[in-house]
Amino acid sequence: MPTRAATRRLGAALALCMLPWPAPAAPDRSERSAAELMDVVMWNREPIGGPFRLIDQAGKVRRDTDFRGKLMLVYFGFTFCPDICPTDLQQIALALKALGPAAADVAPLYITLDPERDTVELLARYVPAFDARIVGLTGDPAAIHQVAKAYRVYHARVATGGASRYTIDHSSFIYLMGRDGRYLGFIPPSTSADRIAAALRTHLGGRPAQSAPAR
Repeated sequence: MPTRAATRRLGAALALCMLPWPAPAAPDRSERSAAELMDVVMWNREPIGGPFRLIDQAGKVRRDTDFRGKLMLVYFGFTFCPDICPTDLQQIALALKALGPAAADVAPLYITLDPERDTVELLARYVPAFDARIVGLTGDPAAIHQVAKAYRVYHARVATGGASRYTIDHSSFIYLMGRDGRYLGFIPPSTSADRIAAALRTHLGGRPAQSAPAR
């Protein structure tokens, strides 16, 4: 028979096993290479998009289903991005302006790939600088990684010196999702506002979905 000491040790071990363990941290980079994911997006080799539950710049929980009935224009980036992200966001904002009243049927989403730094408060200052209609979204790292994976977004944290200094390499496609949440196509990075607006007008006008617009 086990001794009392052994019984106590066994009981302690069982108690530890029953405690809730923290979820593993989300990886700081995509499991797949940039080239592989670019190939998937450009040739539509796999389903793109899916459900998400994130937090907007007002601190409100937002789900993909909140935007049903509108075209979703989904862009991934991070506020510390020095060039590509602000340039693309500016073009998205100008495209919304060019659409006029029709822009009411578009839900432009900006999903951060840097949730540790891109807090609700920071997004609340950053996103309206481009257009108040853009919905900034953040969340815990696992949720962000999951939505990036669903959209086949490449992302990788790259140290730039010191434990807290880093940038994020990432793909910069603009994803166009239909009123029912299904993937329609992509708009390449650095596309002009006129071309973005033209792509949106095609679907806002009710014409059949076409392949991704060329730059």
